[in-house]
Amino acid sequence: MDKHKLPSQFKIILIQISNFLHHIIQIQIQVISDSPAFFSSFSWLFIMALKLPLHFPSPPLFFHRNIAPFKHTGRRFGVFGSNATSQVTANFRSKSPDDINVLVTGSTGYIGKFVVRELARRGFNVIAVARERSGIRGRDDKNKTLEDFSSDSSSKSTTTTVCFSDVTDSETLNKSIDGLDLPIDVVVCCLASRNGGVKDSWKIDYKSSLNSLVAGRRRGATHFVLLSAICVQRPSLEFQRAKLKFEEELVKEAERCPDFSYSIVRPTAFFKSLGGQVESVKSGGPYVMFGDGELCACKPISEEDLASFMADCVLDDDKMRKILPIGGPGKALTPLEQGEMLFRLIGKKPIFLKVPIGVMDFSISILDFLVKNLPWLNLEDAAEFGKIGRYYAAESMLIIDPETGKYDAEKTPSYGKDTLEDFFRRVISNGMQGQELGEQNIF
Repeated sequence: MDKHKLPSQFKIILIQISNFLHHIIQIQIQVISDSPAFFSSFSWLFIMALKLPLHFPSPPLFFHRNIAPFKHTGRRFGVFGSNATSQVTANFRSKSPDDINVLVTGSTGYIGKFVVRELARRGFNVIAVARERSGIRGRDDKNKTLEDFSSDSSSKSTTTTVCFSDVTDSETLNKSIDGLDLPIDVVVCCLASRNGGVKDSWKIDYKSSLNSLVAGRRRGATHFVLLSAICVQRPSLEFQRAKLKFEEELVKEAERCPDFSYSIVRPTAFFKSLGGQVESVKSGGPYVMFGDGELCACKPISEEDLASFMADCVLDDDKMRKILPIGGPGKALTPLEQGEMLFRLIGKKPIFLKVPIGVMDFSISILDFLVKNLPWLNLEDAAEFGKIGRYYAAESMLIIDPETGKYDAEKTPSYGKDTLEDFFRRVISNGMQGQELGEQNIF
């Protein structure tokens, strides 16, 4: 057999296997309803893994196989509060908001754009770092970005300065910010990898966040607000390890420099992550969940409420040098409870499709075997997508009590006023406008 033909033959076999696994779920869906069901965003990653994309680039230079999960506990970094006396001078906190310059990276992302809007509403001088092509699949050009930020600050006494640059390139970012010739008081980092793949995670969640820190410090920033994620408490995925690695950088910087402080915000699930099945349920499809629908729970938070909390972190002394888990108002909800709520609001009899968690385990085991034994197939990201789907299908987005090692809804702080029920009502009436999943949307 010609060794040069072997990869192509294996790819054909792998595609056939992936199609078979993919259609197992599709057949189950069709048995229940003639309308195709749409998985929530917790499920799309698993489907991506089953489709087995075969052209992923190799891992980045800053990714190493020997990176161990960072041992990160609530007590170590004050998740439940810190007894340490802050030595941060934080002179900017004595100034009025209109004299405080806040640099925002990830400003055009799902949460970032709301953070920019909220900071501008409160009167801060916002410097929004943006890509020249932003939005879903780069659909927005520079003019659209300028227009959006201009409308956000049009009724305020302050304006939003847009800095078009590349956060993935430290030299480019530094030059762009230096060109503004403005001091920076605070950096708010809302960066997040688009898909959670191995390369993207370390490129964005770690390296670009680090670039943001370096750029801000060069211009005098003494406080850094980071948008992280509550799921990093139990790290088993590359994007979680990348986020934790950068959290560690912030802590080290604060230990080295008494004048520097940080606020690490770890939100639970976002509303849009739970809205992916509304249209399919409206059309008569089942609500899809894994296991019995009670494997995991979350206290979802709206983008406006999260943006408000992050803006609080700029000036609130009690949020300095702390890790801040945060959820939305109300009780924690399981997928089963979310589905029951959705059917009640739509006025339909509940129909559930419960997918065995073992389906994920089977596909992940195949992918892990192929990654280990056939590395030339470049299936590393495909395996990672499967693991991400598996993680969100079984792990709660709540605080882990360090004493018991279990998720604790009562200890997960609540903030804001927007509820998931109100969000579902809006989506039922108006669709997912403004909540599009972009690259996270499979159908």
